[in-house]
Amino acid sequence: MQMTKKGPVYQLMFMPRFFPVNCYIIDEETELTLVDAALGFNAKQILLSIKVMNKPLTQIILTHAHVDHIGALDAIKREWPEAVVSISSRDARLLAGDAGLLPGEPESPIKGGVPKNVKTQPDRLLKEGDHIGSLRVVHTPGHTPGSISLLDSRNQFLIVGDAFQTHGGIAVSGTFKALFPFPAFATWNKRTALESARKIRQLNPQLLAVGHGRMIEKPLDAIDLAILESEKRLQ
Repeated sequence: MQMTKKGPVYQLMFMPRFFPVNCYIIDEETELTLVDAALGFNAKQILLSIKVMNKPLTQIILTHAHVDHIGALDAIKREWPEAVVSISSRDARLLAGDAGLLPGEPESPIKGGVPKNVKTQPDRLLKEGDHIGSLRVVHTPGHTPGSISLLDSRNQFLIVGDAFQTHGGIAVSGTFKALFPFPAFATWNKRTALESARKIRQLNPQLLAVGHGRMIEKPLDAIDLAILESEKRLQ
């Protein structure tokens, strides 16, 4: 595991067989928020990282419900049973193993690793504009129907889940990158993902924190290039 700190954001990067998976710990001064929960076998290192910070974990937020973002959830919830688990109301269905579409959604199959037998149930269902500590919820579907991003009001740092990747080159979710194609394979709807990428750009983030790859400071130029590539491929 590699830990990288940018202000109050700690990125935990795990590298299982050339497949980087990130989760994030957000320092809220007197308490901690965990964003995403990586893979099941990462639980011990996540819990140790929380322990050494010597602050209580009070919130667990899931950007979406793919297995590489919720794998250690049950183990972490057992250790911190009072931590409030939050996910979008839409992806709560996916967390429960339901990969069906809702009326009016684009008729693209939901892809990627759908959870099975997750014991932890969400305590809070999120919608656009909700706040958890310093983080504001931004609805950014595309990778999954209920994917969210989290904007830190203190510094305009943005955690986007798999709305973008930076490993193998920055890309909007659904844009194939030969060096790391897996997020593209797991994307539900590419056009919706592009719309969300444009929305993210309008937020003027000062740091882009993704589910797969390194964080990017002052990411606007990189985001613009990724959006342009996605637009060209979808023409």
